[in-house]
Amino acid sequence: MSELIEETLALDTSCRKSHHPLSVKRDLTNRLSRVEGQIRGIKGMVEKDVYCDDIITQLAATQSALNSVTKVLLEGHLKGCVKDRLENGEEEVLDELLVTIQKMMRK
Repeated sequence: MSELIEETLALDTSCRKSHHPLSVKRDLTNRLSRVEGQIRGIKGMVEKDVYCDDIITQLAATQSALNSVTKVLLEGHLKGCVKDRLENGEEEVLDELLVTIQKMMRK
């Protein structure tokens, strides 16, 4: 994907908002709060010179938790935003989705 498309998509998406049901927002917020706590815990482990392997294990668990958040968001995005925009004839949403997937695959 060209840089121009990525820049255009970034500009186009700056004004849009998602419309998640309250239950999904609560779920995502709870998941992110747990991740936030995990990160604080890992920082404390580093400060206390905890054994590297133990820190790596916690980092892996945190990454897994973030991946779960991403999956929930991606599913909602596909079933909601992308579907609705395609139904409205906005096929450029597919280019946006490809950019998003490419970003996810860089990990």
